[in-house]
Amino acid sequence: MATFSLQSGPTDAAGWLDLARRAEAAGFDALLSADHPGSCGDPFVALAAAASVTETIGLGSYVSNLGVREPMLLATAVATLDVVSGGRARLGVGAGHTPAEWRAIGRDRPDVTGRVRRCVAAAGAVRALLDGEEVTVDSPELTVRAARLESPRPVQGRVPLTVGTSNSTLLRWAGAHADVVGLAGFGRTLDDGHRHEARWRADQIEAQLDRVAEGAAGRARPPALEALVQTVAVTDDAEAVAAQRAATVGLTGPELLATPFVLIGTEDEIVAAVAGHERRWGVTRFVVRADALDPLTPVLRRLAA
Repeated sequence: MATFSLQSGPTDAAGWLDLARRAEAAGFDALLSADHPGSCGDPFVALAAAASVTETIGLGSYVSNLGVREPMLLATAVATLDVVSGGRARLGVGAGHTPAEWRAIGRDRPDVTGRVRRCVAAAGAVRALLDGEEVTVDSPELTVRAARLESPRPVQGRVPLTVGTSNSTLLRWAGAHADVVGLAGFGRTLDDGHRHEARWRADQIEAQLDRVAEGAAGRARPPALEALVQTVAVTDDAEAVAAQRAATVGLTGPELLATPFVLIGTEDEIVAAVAGHERRWGVTRFVVRADALDPLTPVLRRLAA
């Protein structure tokens, strides 16, 4: 069965806690919070607060920039969240793309190769720390010396790891090591440091999935595939809505509707699209933004029936 997670962050206490309760009641699998130091709240503080008013919904960062997050501190935050939530923590990581986040900690943003190397090294270190191992890394991208997460220890046997990326090297690594591969559909970062080119054409999606499959070769259980949905619209005129969005990403309306990065149409059409994305791409998990909570609640009920 397809699952949906809701990505958001707090702007005030009452609204955030209400959102957490509503997301759980609606049947969302997880509440996820972005991790962009300086431009949004700390995800682990926010999610710990959400844990106090919920019982079952998963709680995780989506995604933590491993270029600026140190493995020991990140592992400690995740383990603490797991303890206070009773074993509901999740960890989403990525290589990062926003130059300001590096400048804020006194570093220059590395090139793509450098960011990917750092991400792989740091993700491996965090995974090992959460698993109870002692970690030492001495490389140009990362230095960790005899680190061990003695306390707190996660409640779960294994905190689920999501790697969000479109980079070929990271997709292979995620295929080999992650529990979930987050397909962002992002290409080159644009000059503002935030927006991206879209990699939403069918051949581009297939190429990304091929990299995941290469990494997962030999695994008894390959990672789940998750799509970051950029547009949710419950409408009787999917073609018109898709045509407007398609022009911004260089696709036709039908091409856009075939991607897992939008969910546009009637409730019936969205239910059918979710099933179609599983058949065609193997995508069984979807991350949507907070404004999709109410429109998708009836869809989630139908999917769970």
